Amino acid sequence: MFDFFKKKKAPTYDVTNLSLKDLNVGFIFDYDMKSWVVKEVYKYDWGNNNFTSEYKVDSGDEVAFLHIADEGELEISLSKSIRISKIDEAITDEIEKNEKPPRKIHFDEELYYLEEDAAGYFRDLSKETEDWEELVTWEYLNDEATKVLSITQWDIRNIEASAGLVLKEFQFSNIIPSE
Repeated sequence: MFDFFKKKKAPTYDVTNLSLKDLNVGFIFDYDMKSWVVKEVYKYDWGNNNFTSEYKVDSGDEVAFLHIADEGELEISLSKSIRISKIDEAITDEIEKNEKPPRKIHFDEELYYLEEDAAGYFRDLSKETEDWEELVTWEYLNDEATKVLSITQWDIRNIEASAGLVLKEFQFSNIIPSE
């Protein structure tokens, strides 16, 4: 009833100089002539104090995942979930048998090469839980490093895939906080 007397938490970002690293639930940004709203926020812990962020974003007519790694310079990709069987019907069997996918994958008329594999932990910051889930992920890039394909294994039988574009920070604009 008296919530308006409570002090609001000060934002942890500079509203005059917002960047993709400041994104949170409810933030809006422009990309590819569309406005996108951040719906959920995820954090990945890859060990050795290496963390990356991912945001479930919605433009009204499509939903995607914006992945951001801060390696001095931001590494950014925007991907959509795909059925793992669209890559190769036998890929889940290969992962179960060899504990890893192939080094090269042909998908959507493009050849992708294994760029990186990592084991880590995932946490959905949008939920009120402190639980982290284990995962293994394999990231592939095309020859020009403009397209990305990711395969993520959560447990023996739970394997997901996504495909998208590698982007640059200048391609995003008009970042607006939720309040």
